[in-house]
Amino acid sequence: MFKHILVATDGSELADKAVSKAIDLATEHQAELTAFTVVQRQARSYMEGSLNRQAEELDRIENERAEHARTMLEGVEARARACGVRVNSEMVRSSRVADSIVAAAGKHGSDLIVMATHGRTGLASAFLGSQTAHVLAHSEVPVLVLR
Repeated sequence: MFKHILVATDGSELADKAVSKAIDLATEHQAELTAFTVVQRQARSYMEGSLNRQAEELDRIENERAEHARTMLEGVEARARACGVRVNSEMVRSSRVADSIVAAAGKHGSDLIVMATHGRTGLASAFLGSQTAHVLAHSEVPVLVLR
């Protein structure tokens, strides 16, 4: 049924459940898997919501996050390969996480996106926004949301 699954992960314990489910589905359907993560770009100006930090400090923070993301994606790839799944990974730097996930699904020809949600409601959801809700609203392919 599925030929290519994109799993969005941030390395959290909750996202790890989505990774496990995506690997299971890829195994069951003999589908290819793309592990995808977004390193959030640091705001660079006051208009972007930046704190008063030097560019070098912002670069250091982003680079540390990118290195952590690479290590996390290598772990996902190893888990998938151990199950016999064809897997690749991609990391992008962006301030628009949900848009990046939707774009990656299109780029890779995915026919399913697997991701987790923290299930925030009320004010927490209003203040933090919901990446998952945005993906659900804008994706042209089915999205499996795990909570």
